[in-house]
Amino acid sequence: MPALAGRLNDIAVSASVVMGTRARALAAEGKKVISLAAGEPDFATPAHAIEAAHQAALSGDTKYPPTDGTPALKKAVQKKFKRDNNLDYALDEIIVANGGKQIIMDALLATCDQGDEVLIPAPYWVSYADMAKLATATPTFVNCPQNNGFKLRPEDLDAAITPKTKWLFLNFPNNPTGAACSRAEMQAIAAVMLKHPHVWILTDDMYEHLVYEGGFCTIADVEPRLKDRVLTVNGTSKTYAMTGWRVGFAGGPKPLIKAMTNMQGQLTSGISTISQAAAVAALEGPQDLVAERAAIYRERRDLVVEMLNQAPGMVCHKPEGAFYVYPDIAGCIGKTSKGGRRLETDTDFALALLEEKLVATVQGTAYGMSPYLRISYATDTESLREACARIQEFCRELA
Repeated sequence: MPALAGRLNDIAVSASVVMGTRARALAAEGKKVISLAAGEPDFATPAHAIEAAHQAALSGDTKYPPTDGTPALKKAVQKKFKRDNNLDYALDEIIVANGGKQIIMDALLATCDQGDEVLIPAPYWVSYADMAKLATATPTFVNCPQNNGFKLRPEDLDAAITPKTKWLFLNFPNNPTGAACSRAEMQAIAAVMLKHPHVWILTDDMYEHLVYEGGFCTIADVEPRLKDRVLTVNGTSKTYAMTGWRVGFAGGPKPLIKAMTNMQGQLTSGISTISQAAAVAALEGPQDLVAERAAIYRERRDLVVEMLNQAPGMVCHKPEGAFYVYPDIAGCIGKTSKGGRRLETDTDFALALLEEKLVATVQGTAYGMSPYLRISYATDTESLREACARIQEFCRELA
């Protein structure tokens, strides 16, 4: 057959997708698998958002949409940025896309040339590095160690920036660690970025409403002097349990948004009008569910942290936000599972845990730091308790 593109040679399949696929295969065999691998809320999409989509379909709102989003959704996003983030964006400074991932890809494709560097704090969401590579840029990493709460140290950031740096990615609350920045910590990052005016800043704020200690802040609000080179990225997926609706949005300087819209017009055009109608209802409708669900996530976090810290060989940091924990499993490495698997890496650990105890997690290596596991607690409390008990048992049986 004809050859595939060479650009795919260095692009990995998402580790969370791999683990999720294996978990589904085991479940299809009739085994009781508990998956803690997916970064997806277990709650339902709000009923009023679903009804808005239904009415949009019935009314004939099923034609091609504007590439950058419907006027109704862009106005709702504009209000959201002002209400939640104290940010004023004109309508031509806002774009809507197929999830946050397309927003990020639009931005990279619109700005990066071969040899440009994208600076990514590690641990990091698995897709960032591969998306940079697809845009012919080079991902570079700055370590955020556990002894600093998995947060970005200003001095490390400053040392990592080079003349080739095109973007800095920020993701707090963070996937996979759940780390969140205080306003003072974000101000320290902003102070560094003021020294480097050649660098764009992308802030992935998908988990903004899932902060359990302190409050949320985003860098364009913390330091307004940076706003003209910040892309503030968000969406409806995590806050409103709308992952499958595929609605992401961003605010940024007009020239950047115009370039991203041009790029999106050639890639996909606008996103589903039905999904956009649902997103308008979610953003403009009652917000009570947001705080209620965040409180439930916080209870789950506390349960998971307590139980994992009772597992021999595990040390679980207590995160400030998102719905992930990122336990250190160094105390388990080098041991052998009851099923006979030698655990040389966190990948070995994750695979053995899945095969022997039917609990799906994701190895920390996939997120740029090892030996760790990423565990999502976006599932019901009963399943979480059972999964953590299985993890405890797995660790106790190591020899």
